[in-house]
Amino acid sequence: MFYRENGQFKTSYRTDQQIFPIAQDRWAILALVAFAFIGVPMLVDEYMFRAILIPFLILALAALGVNILVGYCGQISLGSGAFMAVGAYMAYNTYIRIEGMPLIIALLSGGFFATLVGILFGIPSLRVKGLYLAVATLAAQFFCDWAFLRIGWFTNNTASGSVSVSNLSVLGWTINTPVEKYLFCLGFLVVFALLAKNLVRSAIGREWMAIRDMDVAAAVIGIRPMYAKLSAFAVSSFIVGVAGALWGFVHLGSWEPAAFSIDRSFQLLFMVIIGGMGSIMGSFFGAAFIVVLPIFLNQFLPAVGSLVGVEISTAAISHTEFMVFGALIVWFLIVEPHGLARLWSIGKQKLRLWPFPH
Repeated sequence: MFYRENGQFKTSYRTDQQIFPIAQDRWAILALVAFAFIGVPMLVDEYMFRAILIPFLILALAALGVNILVGYCGQISLGSGAFMAVGAYMAYNTYIRIEGMPLIIALLSGGFFATLVGILFGIPSLRVKGLYLAVATLAAQFFCDWAFLRIGWFTNNTASGSVSVSNLSVLGWTINTPVEKYLFCLGFLVVFALLAKNLVRSAIGREWMAIRDMDVAAAVIGIRPMYAKLSAFAVSSFIVGVAGALWGFVHLGSWEPAAFSIDRSFQLLFMVIIGGMGSIMGSFFGAAFIVVLPIFLNQFLPAVGSLVGVEISTAAISHTEFMVFGALIVWFLIVEPHGLARLWSIGKQKLRLWPFPH
């Protein structure tokens, strides 16, 4: 079978600790990234960029941040939408208030301020966990919703309460067309995914997983729970904040606080549950599933309704989405708690052993 590692010997610590130890995985990832940068812009139309690909890239980045906190460190958070909002609004204020501010620095500054807010609301994790921690992070969502709606400074005192950005450019490269926006978001996602993959394999990543598995035992062997939990909140909030800035600047262009409501927090949590907690690949699977499923239902349900002679309203389709999401979450939590990433891992393992039974 093609997917075998026979003959691939490790002769140094560096090769033994590679992100993708099997050569087929390395070449497949390189081919996938090359196709994403070169092939997709030549094959995909404008609708696919605007409706599917750009939202997928940004939400995958946000799910990556949530997965670090929820999947790798085991700290339940319902405030991801708030951290996205902090990233979007603070990047906006940095961009318009500082003359000549580069776009990338402004986006990263949104992640920096989201980190500060994440650490602040992550402090309760030192004393509480589980449902109580979820309620504490939910307070961040409600507080940020109120602040961005009522405090005029965040929106530059606009009468409508919404903000907008335009004429984005990086080093003379204008980011106006859907293809340019797609490539810009893809660059961010590739860089942050590589950093996250290396981070969870490092010493701090192992500390996060030890805290997730049993925090008391982790403290006994010398891991500092305060440092591990707050660092997870910081890294997660930074990535989510950058994703929020990209969502506002690149995808929406003009937004208001409702764009980062509690629905966004639940959506990101659903991505992690369905995609796979504690898996970088699961963040991509979850984001793709959440983005594609509503579009599929919008096309599929009316077609089925027309075949049986029943007219299906838009409200019915929207309610069906919620029912499908709820059913899938219950199914994954019962049948496969590690989500789609685990199914992918099982499939790869069977390929490595084929044709022998397992």
